[in-house]
Amino acid sequence: MLRAVLISSLLLPSACAGDETLSAYGAAGTEWLLQSIDGDTFAADATLTFPEPGKIAGRAPCNSFSGSQTAPYPWFETGPLAVTRMACPELEAEDAFLNALQGMTLSEVTGDVLILSNEAGREMLFKAGG
Repeated sequence: MLRAVLISSLLLPSACAGDETLSAYGAAGTEWLLQSIDGDTFAADATLTFPEPGKIAGRAPCNSFSGSQTAPYPWFETGPLAVTRMACPELEAEDAFLNALQGMTLSEVTGDVLILSNEAGREMLFKAGG
């Protein structure tokens, strides 16, 4: 019995240790600028940030967005995104960006590069911009 209590007391702090998302593994505190989707240069401006644990935000080519991202690293999964709805000439690029972002399932941060990908072979490449 004492052994079970000791093991429980050792495991409990690690279960409550905090953020296990991409934010805690190098993505927080940086504005990530989208460079490419599936190897094709993304000509419009799009950014991704991790403003607090479990949250994502950014700017698509026309609108800003925010949502949740609570999957433990290296997994990546967005919850529903709240997106402003302003029209602009780059709505097609915006749709491509937001659809790709919501389809990503894996993440990797190496220095100033963030790569989001999925099992289907899709990939988004971001570089640190701020």
